[in-house]
Amino acid sequence: MSPVLDIDLLRSFAVVAETGALSRAAERVGRSQAALSMQMKRLEALVDQPLLTRTGRGVLLTVQGERLLVHARRILVSHDDALAELSGRSLTGSLRFGCPDDYAQAFLPALLRGFAQHHPAAAIEVVCAATPRLVERHDRGGLDLALISMPLAAEREILRREDLVWVLARDGPSHWPDPLPLALGDPDTLDHQAALAALDRAHQAYRLAYASGSLSGLLAVVRSGQAVAVLTRSAVPSDLRIQPRTSGLPSLPQIGLTIRLDAQRASPLTRAFAAHLRAILPVL
Repeated sequence: MSPVLDIDLLRSFAVVAETGALSRAAERVGRSQAALSMQMKRLEALVDQPLLTRTGRGVLLTVQGERLLVHARRILVSHDDALAELSGRSLTGSLRFGCPDDYAQAFLPALLRGFAQHHPAAAIEVVCAATPRLVERHDRGGLDLALISMPLAAEREILRREDLVWVLARDGPSHWPDPLPLALGDPDTLDHQAALAALDRAHQAYRLAYASGSLSGLLAVVRSGQAVAVLTRSAVPSDLRIQPRTSGLPSLPQIGLTIRLDAQRASPLTRAFAAHLRAILPVL
C-alpha cells in the first residue's frame, strides 16, 4: 500500500517550520515535545527523506523539508476549506491586515479574491504602508497580521524571495548625471538601505531626489524621468523599465516576505488567512 500523508502530521510539520523550534511548536499544537518529535520522525519515515536538521538554536528544514512544506500548506488550506464549505462553517468576522504598497499592487487582488471564495462573510480591512510602519502598528495592536519585508539573513520564516531592482522611466536617459538622482522609500525601509549600501560599496556618488513612504509619489518622480528607484521585481509597473545588470549600477540583494502574527492571540479567521497567505504567496 502506498504511504498516506496524515493531515495531523502535516499540520504539526507546518507549525514546526513556522516556529523553528520543537518546544514552541509543541505549545502551539498542544502536544508534548517528545510526542511532536515522534510525529516528525513518523513523517520522515513516510516520505523516506530527512525533513529537519536539529541545531543548537532550534530546527531548520532540509531541502526536502522545504519542498514538502510547499505541498503541506496547499494540502492544509484545501483540506480546511473543503471542511468549512461542506459543513457550512464558513468563517465570519473581521481582521485588520497590513500590506506594503508594492506588494498590494502585485499580490493583494489574488490573495483577497481566493480567500473570499471560501469565506465570503469574512471582512478584511487592509492597511497599506511601509514595512517599518506596519511593524509599529502591529506591535501596538492595530493590526491582526501583516505581510512584511525582511532581510534574508533574518531568522524568520521566509514565504517568498524577491529581487530588488533599479527602476526608471521607459524613456529615461541611458546615462545618468553624477551624482545619481534617487527616489527611495523612508530611510528605515529595505529599498532605501539596500540602494545606499550598494552605491557606497561601489563608490558611486548619489543624491536623494525624493524620499518618502508614499509609493505613488515615488513612482511619479520616476515616471517624470528625474530619478531612479529601487523596487521589488514583481512590483514594477508595466510602464516603467528595469535597469539591466549591465547598466553599470551596482547589484542589489534579494529580500524575503514573511508574516508578522501573534499566534497566541490570533482568532480562527486570522489563523485561516495566515495559512492562506503561506499557501498561496509562494506560487503567485
